[in-house]
Amino acid sequence: MPYQDIQQAAYEANMQLPKLGLVLFTFGNVSAADRQQGVFAIKPSGVPYDELTPEKMVIVDFEGKTVQGNLRPSSDTLTHAVLYKHWENIGGIVHTHSTYATAWSQTLRDIPVYGTTHADHLTADIPCAPPMDDAMIKGNYEYETGFQIMNALRDKGLRYEEVEMILVGNHAPFTWGKTASKAVYNSAVLEAVAQMAYLTEQIYSDCSRLKASLIQKHYQRKHGDGAYYGQD
Repeated sequence: MPYQDIQQAAYEANMQLPKLGLVLFTFGNVSAADRQQGVFAIKPSGVPYDELTPEKMVIVDFEGKTVQGNLRPSSDTLTHAVLYKHWENIGGIVHTHSTYATAWSQTLRDIPVYGTTHADHLTADIPCAPPMDDAMIKGNYEYETGFQIMNALRDKGLRYEEVEMILVGNHAPFTWGKTASKAVYNSAVLEAVAQMAYLTEQIYSDCSRLKASLIQKHYQRKHGDGAYYGQD
């Protein structure tokens, strides 16, 4: 089967979402892309996680058209398609409605860098895309969500290769990465950081952002030229 590898990758990544507590019922989806073939595998719409198999992952091209599969792909498929088409360096995308990240999305606030856990993964506040305007809502909603995400990063001067997560205002989070498993990792990190930030503000509402020197130290020790975290 020409798409077996990405179907397996998408299946395994999707099955991580309930294990990590990132979804309830069918509230989420993961896709895995094959850049050479110009397609991605994505969870079928509304199918419970315990009923999934690799073969049920639907194959879709970067225009959002189904290439293989008898099931309807995720309702968020066109958002994935737009991001894959315009961001050539990603191979996996995750969308969830995880509790804390979604709550921050509903506040329309970026998540500030309050501590080193956040800085271990990115130096910027986790961005929140502004709510979609009425014209976009009335159009092709899921397709426009992809542009809502891209426009928000561009307007904030952020690069998708460095900031692999976003809150869609009044909606929920999306994350991405070079692989589907990395995108799932980013979703779990986002949810943990969102919870920590919420608790931080509950303990002390006038807390300060982490100072710049600590942000850079923690990011660079994992991601910089002289990174020394982990094993070679």
